[in-house]
Amino acid sequence: MSNIVSMSHEEKPRILVTAGEPAGIGPDLIIKLAQCTHDYDLTIAGDPNLLQARAALLSLPLNISLVSNPRKPSSLSIDHTLNVIPVNLRTAVVPGKLDVRNAPYVIEMLDIAARECLLKNYAAIVTTPLQKSVINDAGIAFSGHTEYFANQCGRAAPVMLLVSSGLRVALVTTHLPLRDVPDAITSERVATTLAIVIAEMQKRFGIKNPRLTVCGLNPHAGESGHLGLEEMNIISPVVNDFVKNGHAVVGPIPADTAFRLEIRKQTDVFICMYHDQGLPVLKAFGFGDAVNITLGLPIIRTSVDHGTALELAGTGQADGASLVAAIAMANALAQQQLAH
Repeated sequence: MSNIVSMSHEEKPRILVTAGEPAGIGPDLIIKLAQCTHDYDLTIAGDPNLLQARAALLSLPLNISLVSNPRKPSSLSIDHTLNVIPVNLRTAVVPGKLDVRNAPYVIEMLDIAARECLLKNYAAIVTTPLQKSVINDAGIAFSGHTEYFANQCGRAAPVMLLVSSGLRVALVTTHLPLRDVPDAITSERVATTLAIVIAEMQKRFGIKNPRLTVCGLNPHAGESGHLGLEEMNIISPVVNDFVKNGHAVVGPIPADTAFRLEIRKQTDVFICMYHDQGLPVLKAFGFGDAVNITLGLPIIRTSVDHGTALELAGTGQADGASLVAAIAMANALAQQQLAH
């Protein structure tokens, strides 16, 4: 957190951080955040008693300042102190042990975060990891933060973008079973993804004419139709339309060679057709310091690049680098938004 522009308390973007799955490492990461010296205006949404209990388990000091009115500026950051919007757990938590009874608590945190950001009480949301399985096991249909916030914001087509080590990867489809992916790759969906990525690169990242490299869906990008027709019938026509309109878009190219150094040097964003086409590459380059950004929303939302790591919860071994990176990215995006 060393390269931070000093700002007055009133000028700083207010950032709301959700505490994530209570049995996971989200609370641990937030407790560790309270031990850092930083220049961000942070508020946590979560259960104060959970945070105090986890701090005691980690043998780390923690003071909590309850936020009763999110519209009012939070108190200035003090060492070992967190500003917390209280959200009550439904049942006691054992680190590493999932409990479906706390799924409504998790959803309530997300609802509060979306509402307060839409009301412009906060400039950005940063999320710590959730356990999708336990939410669904509780009878709540949930495919991920990206889709949930899009629904809360009334947007049907969010785009997941991950950024790490000079590499940006955006996804046409996100949390789908692999057998469902081909049916989800439509001309409209590919075109919407490209349009959102171009607009957001211009608006939020200041890249006037972003260079996009589009990966094919099939091996060898379909091998001229011998290994699949999606490239010829769906992806290529969309790419050609964007090129005709003056955009720097190339593809579809085979995903297994797309990330070569010479191509990376000529690409601002890689467009991948499904989750595990692009993210393994990105995480191999920079797991632990990557940031997940949801594009196409009226709010700013960033997240860590990892899961709940249940086996590490309460051990003190969780690495907070990705949370710090997510907060830094949210702060930078919010500052740029405030400047305009």
